[in-house]
Amino acid sequence: MSRLLYLVIILLFMSTCQSGPKVYESFEEYPVYNGTDLGLSYSPEASVFKVWSPAVEAMQVKLYDQGLGGDPIREEAMKLGNDGVWEISLSGDLKGKYYAFQAKADGEWRDEVPDPYVKAVGTNGRRGMIVDLVDTNPEGWDSDERPALAGFNDIIIYELHVRDVSMDPNSGIENKGKFLGLAETGTQTAEGLSTGLDHIKDLGVTHVHLLPSYDFLSVDETKLEDNKFNWGYDPLNYNTPEGSYSTNPEDGNVRIREFKQLIKTLHDNGLRVILDVVYNHTGATEPSNFNQLVPGYYYRQNEEGGFSDASACGNETASDRAMMRKFMIESVKYWAEEYHMDGFRFDLMGIHDIETMNAITAALDEVDPSIFVYGEGWTAGSSPLPDERKALKANTPQRWN
Repeated sequence: MSRLLYLVIILLFMSTCQSGPKVYESFEEYPVYNGTDLGLSYSPEASVFKVWSPAVEAMQVKLYDQGLGGDPIREEAMKLGNDGVWEISLSGDLKGKYYAFQAKADGEWRDEVPDPYVKAVGTNGRRGMIVDLVDTNPEGWDSDERPALAGFNDIIIYELHVRDVSMDPNSGIENKGKFLGLAETGTQTAEGLSTGLDHIKDLGVTHVHLLPSYDFLSVDETKLEDNKFNWGYDPLNYNTPEGSYSTNPEDGNVRIREFKQLIKTLHDNGLRVILDVVYNHTGATEPSNFNQLVPGYYYRQNEEGGFSDASACGNETASDRAMMRKFMIESVKYWAEEYHMDGFRFDLMGIHDIETMNAITAALDEVDPSIFVYGEGWTAGSSPLPDERKALKANTPQRWN
């Protein structure tokens, strides 16, 4: 064998063994991961972390003792596997520790953030928390049932803001501004008028529509005494409840348990629960969890290559891309199954494509066909998604059935 031929064979062999990420010409070339285990999979024996990000150069996970501040107690490089998924398994029982991921792109390490699928977080949602979800179930949770519903035509919806419903000094509610405040019964004003949950029951409604109650961006959970108001339409972490509505934002278990307690109490009082969901944009754009871990992918771009803005909030998500569609479907199913949610109201639903909304409805029908799905059939600005593909009022006949 000639020396030249030998070198050619060696180079070909080395090229097939390269461990670095593949270079993609467009987002449409990104591989699709079909598993349902992205994020954290916890057991007392090990915690498995998986992050989908096909095009970054490296990914690492950092463990902490607290939700904010402090130095990492452990840093581990993750390995790129099939379909663009970075993975690592850390042995031992890590329950109670906090974690964040960091991606390297264009030669630079990006911000530390939780992954999009994170289910428990610490203060201000800056780090994920390793929890056993079984520990977050309130007493009687396994026997919780949705109140009976004959049909969608019988639905009467009462929309409320979790904080506002109990904040008045004359409400007679102890846990003002909290999930537990809405779960209190027997509360009255000084004049003896029913407040909170008892008042809502007196109205004869069937469903309580909670304005956004997932973890949002603008309220500083380290300064709850400031009682800063926020509508909640600035999503940060989609799959975990808002910390300022809990009695202890630092402990991810607490916000989950107290939100479940609220839902169970509403169910026990004959009321179904609808969650207002805002998948059409994120509160932050460049610094968002989506963008830090998978630069650009989860958002639509305008003709200049920047962030399109049909939400009028700085960005719009790309539901028509496979992994954003997957995220939305798995997210609503998670809320329906883990939190027993009875319905979803989609903010600016017209930004989402019809195929995604139909897939969401179909997935929820498999959980329980009485789960109610509706939304705003319009956008707040122009979008690169063609009108005929948008979940607009005009396209209602294309709804899945």
